[in-house]
Amino acid sequence: MLRLSRMTDYAVVVLSQMATRQGDVMTAVDISDMTSLPQPTVAKVLKLLARHEVVESRRGTQGGYVLDRPSDAVSVAEIITAIDGPVALTACVDESEGNCAVESLCPMRGRWDLLNSAVQGAFEKVSLAEISAVPTVPNFIDGPAAGRVTAEKRH
Repeated sequence: MLRLSRMTDYAVVVLSQMATRQGDVMTAVDISDMTSLPQPTVAKVLKLLARHEVVESRRGTQGGYVLDRPSDAVSVAEIITAIDGPVALTACVDESEGNCAVESLCPMRGRWDLLNSAVQGAFEKVSLAEISAVPTVPNFIDGPAAGRVTAEKRH
């Protein structure tokens, strides 16, 4: 089973909260309060995200972290890489050479790269905005049939 780490999940929660206040400088304590995640965990996530330039770290008395670009410009691949490192489905992908004792003899050598690239590409195509968007509910109250309930609609 392919499963992302809990820290990556937390990073998405943190970034989703930051996206709701685009451009605002926020501290780990602020985000912890808003998300109910433990403050040390939020601080660790923010440091990793800043190190990989997903968020910007600002120093000083008004310091903290800021998501300084739109959430649709942040890919899920960036978030995963910042927290867990590059996507590698197995130890056999080219970027992971030297992790297998039978690497030089293996008939699968290089073949996992196709799948790994497809998964990486899928993560690159999905933005933070897409995975953190609040679903919209159609506004039936303001529609042309507002206030009218027909027999069809009741069933």
